[in-house]
Amino acid sequence: MTRPVKRKKALPKREAQFEIKPIPKIGLKRREQQRSIDTRTTIICAALAEFAEKGFEAASIRCIAQRTGLQHPLITYHYRTKDILWRAVAEHLFAEIKRKTPPVNSTLSARDYVRERLRNLFYFTVDYQDFHQFMLRENRPNNPRLSWLIERFLRPALRDILPKIEEAQRTGHLPPSDPILVHYMLIGITSALSSLGSEIKEIARIEPDAPDVVGAYWELIDMTVFGRKACRD
Repeated sequence: MTRPVKRKKALPKREAQFEIKPIPKIGLKRREQQRSIDTRTTIICAALAEFAEKGFEAASIRCIAQRTGLQHPLITYHYRTKDILWRAVAEHLFAEIKRKTPPVNSTLSARDYVRERLRNLFYFTVDYQDFHQFMLRENRPNNPRLSWLIERFLRPALRDILPKIEEAQRTGHLPPSDPILVHYMLIGITSALSSLGSEIKEIARIEPDAPDVVGAYWELIDMTVFGRKACRD
């Protein structure tokens, strides 16, 4: 008698080893955010050059767009008016200065605090050579933008630095004069390479932003103002 053939049970179908997942929207969103940040940075840098060269009144968003290669509507999408863009430039500059400034409650001595703050400002002006010209364009009487700069940034910075200058004066590390005058003297010293760079280059054939020139000028400030000895190779 023939035995019945046993049929093998059908094996279950193997499930796919890899699940196809949709592209995460988070990564796409981050890329869009980074692109927006990059665009804003490009606009800010071009606007700084425009305002420094021409001043607020003569500057135009159309010329800023030409500097960036972006379309005019894209500029106004991020910054609706010229005044908003100008303030954004100022905010960006002073945020960078603050980021590099030692805190007021630093353990540095008064002289070293003033020195470190001045050194950071000096190297900031090397990186942002249009900064002083941007500020000087607004330095005239009855200018609402100057008043805004003073109340928003300059007066708070002065409140932080004056006690340190006064303490350094008491210990004989800074000259005994009105501390506000000392403060502005120091600012004037730091601005020479950036504010007079074209003149220095034309008359002396010195590249004011060359690393060796920048280093030599800071060493000169260090020796003259803070009594540091010259570095010897």
